[in-house]
Amino acid sequence: MQSPAAFSYAHLKDVQPEEKDWARLRAVIETRLTPEQLTALAEPQRIFPMQRSVLAVHWHPEFVPMDVIATRIQRMFPNAEDTLIIPTQHNELLEFGPYSGVEVDCYSRGFDQKVQLLLHFRTERVREAHTLRSMLEHTRRYRASQLLDFIHAIVHPESEILFLAARETGVSAELIQWIRTHVRKIQIMIEAMYDEIPRDSLKNKILRDYFDALLEDETEERIDQAQNFLSHVKRLVKERFPLHYFYRTSEIIEEARALGAGIVIPHPEQFWPILLADYDVDGFETWNPQSQRYTPFLITSLGRANQCLGFGRRQKLIFMGDDTHMGEKVKDAAKRHPEKSNREIGWQPAWEDLEIAKRVILAGMTRETVIREYRERLHG
Repeated sequence: MQSPAAFSYAHLKDVQPEEKDWARLRAVIETRLTPEQLTALAEPQRIFPMQRSVLAVHWHPEFVPMDVIATRIQRMFPNAEDTLIIPTQHNELLEFGPYSGVEVDCYSRGFDQKVQLLLHFRTERVREAHTLRSMLEHTRRYRASQLLDFIHAIVHPESEILFLAARETGVSAELIQWIRTHVRKIQIMIEAMYDEIPRDSLKNKILRDYFDALLEDETEERIDQAQNFLSHVKRLVKERFPLHYFYRTSEIIEEARALGAGIVIPHPEQFWPILLADYDVDGFETWNPQSQRYTPFLITSLGRANQCLGFGRRQKLIFMGDDTHMGEKVKDAAKRHPEKSNREIGWQPAWEDLEIAKRVILAGMTRETVIREYRERLHG
């Protein structure tokens, strides 16, 4: 356990950001793209000329313009004959041609856990969806408040989380003091420029990206240690984040269904109890770049469950999600998350995996049949 002196507020009360600190934070939150960046984003690094069907219902445009994304997709799949492409920004409903979508955080009270839902709509049905949009805005603002809790947990001298993270990581008192000094600067700057910060930038990753930017003045080892400490704090903050302020899963589903939504549960291995809840959803994401552990099991289980459906009940569809974050592709190569930056909208290699493909066929589906069936549901 670190000395209490490491957590005092005394060395923070006189901290003030310098000009280079302001410049660093502005660079971190910048979402305007240069013409050169837009040109590069429109050019995919990989081309898939053999892929005729493109299913992409779990991806995040972030601050990249939709027309640039559309060009990138067209160039990536030059011979595509059938596509279903719907964006799912976190808690923000966005439009891509005839379809709109969102990935929404909600609360399943039965097993006291936050879960996420992918909601997909025909765009014409949600142009005047005032209630849903208000629910999403409430959720977005509440979710963004976690950043303030994250900062408070580091800066406040009586934070239990600070002590726990120090014990778990074993970092020195000197490093903790250095981290807290920079986080205090971030806190001051965010408070001063809160209204001008792009809404998509008010996330926990502000701290991660800011400390990555400190590599200009610090060693890689020091930044790695700081990031490890910040990751532990973030995890502890998330574990303590009150969930009852989110809308209940059933409330989100009811409102979405009233607007003709299709509903898919992503990351089921993270929210596995939701598989037992029998929610009114259209399907499950059985593969994701960060959720692959139970892919064969989930596909087989869905196939068996569909065989036991009663008369008139629709089968649950099998989805694969690329979970692409377009903002990762804008960062300097050295600062990109290696795994996330390689994801591409509509590219889910699990469909071509021979073992997985066999299980999908035995479950009575293919990518083509899922596209056709889900589109029919959205237009039903």
